[in-house]
Amino acid sequence: MLQDRRGKGIKMFAANASGPKIFRIDLAAISGEAIREAAAILRSGGVVIYPTETFYALGAVPTIEKAVERVFEIKGRDIGKALPLIASDLQAVLCAASQWPEPAAKLARLFWPGPLSLIVPASASLPPALHAGTGKIAVRVSSHPVASLLARASGGLIISTSANLAGGPAAESPSRIDAGLLASVEAVLDAGNLPGGFPSTIVDVSDHPAVLVREGKIAPKEILMALEGRSERFAPG
Repeated sequence: MLQDRRGKGIKMFAANASGPKIFRIDLAAISGEAIREAAAILRSGGVVIYPTETFYALGAVPTIEKAVERVFEIKGRDIGKALPLIASDLQAVLCAASQWPEPAAKLARLFWPGPLSLIVPASASLPPALHAGTGKIAVRVSSHPVASLLARASGGLIISTSANLAGGPAAESPSRIDAGLLASVEAVLDAGNLPGGFPSTIVDVSDHPAVLVREGKIAPKEILMALEGRSERFAPG
């Protein structure tokens, strides 16, 4: 039994004796069957490891409370730390958010799909454990095709926390993921080596002014320029 910082016990999830189902993914021809099977596992309350534009992530359907609990247990994550989400598109993002502030709209137009998570007021439909009772949720639209397709096939939203034990290094390939963690999930979507490097940038746009929570792939200067309307990036649509 682990203890979180508030002294509450966290039970570690039992290992999957048969091991996870491995789906080898060719990015040049992504298997629709693999995505559908992995999504079916998620919708049934399972946990799946999948690739993002930075590192491999632990995924679950955020509205299934037992699945949310399993992610905390498998990772050994402090229950006082919220879990971020990946959305298939803006419509799915709006299902996770109770409000969509103008700064969020500005940043989303410029940087999505991509490695930028926006913290917004959370929808009441999300379990409080997901956002640690803060009333805020971090969400992004991923530029990785597997993450995007998996989110879409799973209902629009999936949890996206790095596939490592709490405090451990993020993994650029399945071979670098802790063996015990691997044994505790139902499936792995193996797309080979990922870029790694910096994680996604996180910006809190739930209040004014926006606050940079974590530096990452997108530089603070780019965020500031975008919020001030001075970005040199092309804004699609």
